Amino acid sequence: MINVTILGFDQALASAITGAIDLFSLAGITWQRIQAQAPTPRFKISLASIDGRPIRCINQMQLQVHHKIEDIKHSHLLLVPTIGGPIEQVLKNNVELIEWIKQSKPDNSDIASNCTGSFFLAEAGLLEGKEATTHWGFANQFMARYPNVNLQPHKLITQQDNIFCAGGGMAWFDLALLLIERYCNKDIAMQTAKSHVIDMSRTHQSIYANVQRQHLHQDPDINDIQDWFEQHFHEVIHLSEVAEKFNLTTRTFIRRFKRATGQTPLSYLQRLRIDAAKNILETSHCQIEQVISEVGYEDISAFTRLFKKHTGITPSQYRKKFSR
Repeated sequence: MINVTILGFDQALASAITGAIDLFSLAGITWQRIQAQAPTPRFKISLASIDGRPIRCINQMQLQVHHKIEDIKHSHLLLVPTIGGPIEQVLKNNVELIEWIKQSKPDNSDIASNCTGSFFLAEAGLLEGKEATTHWGFANQFMARYPNVNLQPHKLITQQDNIFCAGGGMAWFDLALLLIERYCNKDIAMQTAKSHVIDMSRTHQSIYANVQRQHLHQDPDINDIQDWFEQHFHEVIHLSEVAEKFNLTTRTFIRRFKRATGQTPLSYLQRLRIDAAKNILETSHCQIEQVISEVGYEDISAFTRLFKKHTGITPSQYRKKFSR
């Protein structure tokens, strides 16, 4: 049996806890029942809180826990669920839990976070210099708070050493399936996915994301340039001309833009164009060639490659998936 401990705290996302408990608990069971085979449980799941008391989730659901975190003797996996409430407030209210994660995590155990749960791992210093991901909507806040973490907000799941991070709020099932495969095998993971009607093919969360403007910086020139980009992204744009328009050298413009936003001007412009294309694909029936032209590109194959690089699917596949 694989021991999994979920670290509970007030204002967690309930489904990231109860859903993970269900999926791990039913690995080796649901598929076998469907196939009229003998069930073989694979995981033993526990929910722990800092003081052993029930936790109150963001939806006001109260969950009973199995024990205090200090009573954890051995666990193959520690799982930190999504922060559902205001992130800074939740972190401030859980200093003791963060310290326990920092001091008590055994080197031979895996630790995983879902969505904004990665803030706990970063706060405990476990992600310093490591690759990680978090919910795309909180990526800017994460990068500003933890600049030494190699954040990959487009990725749905990251792994470095024995630390796993999953992206958006419902990515707990992607994470759970990956870990089921890690501890059992691919067949068990596939059986679990099939029996619960879950798609195992998701790899990107940027398919769901929109450009998140970095509002935390205090550079008024870069704010003005961001505004200008958002109004003119569909035009032919040369960075040297943009720099001159705002009385900056090209080198200074690129350096200040990246320092303020965490992105190069070209990357930011590409993301604006991809987001505009996604919106047109969702809301219109015009030809793909016209969509690409409207967002400032002429080379269909080049834009298709760029779109797929950022979203994991082609523009045509995106339209099929999200057209209203």
